[in-house]
Amino acid sequence: MKTLKKRMLTFILLLLAAFSTDLFAQQYAVTNVHIISMESDQVLSDHFIHVKSGKIQGLFPIAKGIPLDEDLKVIDGNGAYVFPGLAEMHSHIPITETDDFSYVQDVMWLYLANGILNVRGMIGHPSHLVLKRKIASGEIKGPRIFAAGPSLNGTSVQSPEKAAQMVKDQKLAGYDHLKLHPGLDLPKFLAISKTAKEVGIMFGGHISLDVGLQNSLNNGYRSVEHMDGYIEALVADKSRLDPQIAGPFSMLLVGEADKSKIPELVQLTLEKKAWIAPTLTLFERFFGYVPADEFRLAPEMKYMPGLQVQQWVNQKKMLENQGLLSEEKVVPYLEFRKEMLLALHEGGVPLVMSSDSPQVFNVPGFSIHHEIASMHDAGVSPFEILKSGSINVAAYFEKIGEFGSIRKGAAADFVLVNGNPLEDLNALKNLHGIMVRGEWIPREELDTELNRIEEKNRRK
Repeated sequence: MKTLKKRMLTFILLLLAAFSTDLFAQQYAVTNVHIISMESDQVLSDHFIHVKSGKIQGLFPIAKGIPLDEDLKVIDGNGAYVFPGLAEMHSHIPITETDDFSYVQDVMWLYLANGILNVRGMIGHPSHLVLKRKIASGEIKGPRIFAAGPSLNGTSVQSPEKAAQMVKDQKLAGYDHLKLHPGLDLPKFLAISKTAKEVGIMFGGHISLDVGLQNSLNNGYRSVEHMDGYIEALVADKSRLDPQIAGPFSMLLVGEADKSKIPELVQLTLEKKAWIAPTLTLFERFFGYVPADEFRLAPEMKYMPGLQVQQWVNQKKMLENQGLLSEEKVVPYLEFRKEMLLALHEGGVPLVMSSDSPQVFNVPGFSIHHEIASMHDAGVSPFEILKSGSINVAAYFEKIGEFGSIRKGAAADFVLVNGNPLEDLNALKNLHGIMVRGEWIPREELDTELNRIEEKNRRK
């Protein structure tokens, strides 16, 4: 009898908790806004968005009138444009070996302060799974996290059997994705591919020379990072792919690439349903001819620890001292990357917004705005750029309707900017505020966090 009473009491308490959570959940009417839903390029002018319990309840014309509810908090958008936010689909989320997530929290604020609401970590660590849970529970404020597991590469993968076990272990641990790095031979790669399909986990990353782009695409690559492998696939003499000859990412072989074969590679990429994470800005900054000391002075470097910035300077200067980053060597390579991106995009291959941050001179959040400018310079339209950071991300993870668009029932994750980004992409830098999992964070709070991070790094 006591056991039954105990169970009944537990049930009632749980029921009351669920009821009270819903009853007292924060409601918002985000009013006086123009909505870019990302389901089309049409703008819904003079609307308001009703948010409750972390979900979008509906989109309504202001003329219809805002519902009167004493629990409703009204946010005046003051004519701002609303869209589902941006993404960083190639992040190197910092790791922590302790319970101290303070630096990781700073990085998450840098993403939020730049309108990035979705982040895919692409070099994994168990602490990222902890971070993901902390963000989902509200303990840490940050974007939605998709976590890849620890690197699968020629060093970490000892055999095909080991490869299969590592894939199973990462799936069981709760990672969302596998990240492949160079050095894999074909048997190890095929073991990864086969097992990933069996257990149901996405994989992608760099292209190993012994595997090649075609084998990678034919065996289930979900995303090709950095457009890796395309130059190598276009070079007829494979002996030239020796890194000592080809340089980083085969950048010195652009003149030997048979561009007439680009349409074949585009078609294969499209047919195999692979996605492209371009990271244009990483290559422009790390492998570009602009000197390291100039990038050191970029305004956003004040948000990074001085030691980190110095490490980036040292990494780039190493290449400069080797004579690899002269203008005559770099410009053809960077132009090829933009040409390749446009060919893939115009051929129908979907893009996901990615810059690779924090990496060499790519400060989290800020680097995405450099990436956006580079994508636009390559010929991608503002609407397609916004898609790559919103609804495309949802499509990539097969979660359309859950996030990445502004519609009834979707997560209340969106960004308000003071200007129409379809007309001027610079408007994306002028935030009015953000809504994250149904919580409103005004511009003032974002600025407070940026100032705190700047001061913290100044003291160091």
